[in-house]
Amino acid sequence: MEKIIDIIDSIAHEKGLPPESAKEAFKAAIAQTARRVICEECDYDVEIDEKNKTYILRQKITVLEPGDPLLADEPEKYISLDEAKEIDPDAEVGDELTGEPINLEEYGRSAAAALYHEIEYHIQRFVEEQMFNKYKSMIGTIVSGPVTRVDNEQNTYIEIDEVRAVLPKRNRIKGESFRVGETIKGILRYVGIDKKFGIHLEISRTMPKFLEELLKQEVPEIQDGLVLIEKSARIPGERAKVALTALSPNVDPVGATVGVKGVRINAVSQELNGENIDCIEYSPIPEIFVARALSPAIINSVKIEDDVAHVTLPSDQKSKAIGRSGINIRLASMLTGYQIELNEIATTVAGATTEGATEEEKPANPDALKALFGE
Repeated sequence: MEKIIDIIDSIAHEKGLPPESAKEAFKAAIAQTARRVICEECDYDVEIDEKNKTYILRQKITVLEPGDPLLADEPEKYISLDEAKEIDPDAEVGDELTGEPINLEEYGRSAAAALYHEIEYHIQRFVEEQMFNKYKSMIGTIVSGPVTRVDNEQNTYIEIDEVRAVLPKRNRIKGESFRVGETIKGILRYVGIDKKFGIHLEISRTMPKFLEELLKQEVPEIQDGLVLIEKSARIPGERAKVALTALSPNVDPVGATVGVKGVRINAVSQELNGENIDCIEYSPIPEIFVARALSPAIINSVKIEDDVAHVTLPSDQKSKAIGRSGINIRLASMLTGYQIELNEIATTVAGATTEGATEEEKPANPDALKALFGE
């Protein structure tokens, strides 16, 4: 155990740990080893002697009132106040004193073996904690790596730096399939730690946040903060809507995001397995925002009542507002946060005005798909 500081510094360098973390791991290992080979119920104090590059191990002893039953039951852990004052005149009941230095080497090979395992265990815990904090700070950002395995349930495992992440089937865009060796991207959704398997990462390709981060990577104006993504909604693999606003009147948020001949938005769509992406300009006025969200339909008027948007539109625009399989109205509802009711206005036929039957679409609930694909 001579020159233990040099050994700790070497371990810290090898594992990529701060020297102080390695020292704390070593101190915890020494204390736990002492409990194993000396006294399981006792507490120990470990100090690092920087000058001599070694450690000092002492047992903690608690001061009790004279006559306390614990003095007879566990004499190795406690000391009476009278005896404590002979060591330290200022001692009081409840104080912790430390005994004489203990040399673990006197306890033979069993102590050395126990210490080796404890150091290995505590160093590994510190490494995992450091990695956990690293990836915890990366939640909501894009990560990428090669596919290492696809299991029978179609869960995809990806190597990200020094850990393995999983892309569950439920977080995969419909119609996607991956092969071993293929590099894929995803948004880091969850970071956990398992006692048996260590760090556990879960990524997703279906969250609206993934679309937003891809746009940030592809569009310099978004990356620089000139264009802001106010809101987004997706039905993964089919269609998405993104509400944008510009901080400068000289910047067209939709044009900048789409790019010349659609080159920027097409690059993002390709990453999302061909997902169609509608870009609209955000408005803080709810009525205008709802009307724009229902694009490409042309809307006559919007009236907001509580959480319901009553939309009036010509009959020939209704199918556009609803979209194939209702996808357009559902996305608009998710994007704006309002349930949307469509009402047809009167139509003109052969020069005469007739009352078109006013129909109300079943309200589109904006929370229905969010529950499936995340916020």
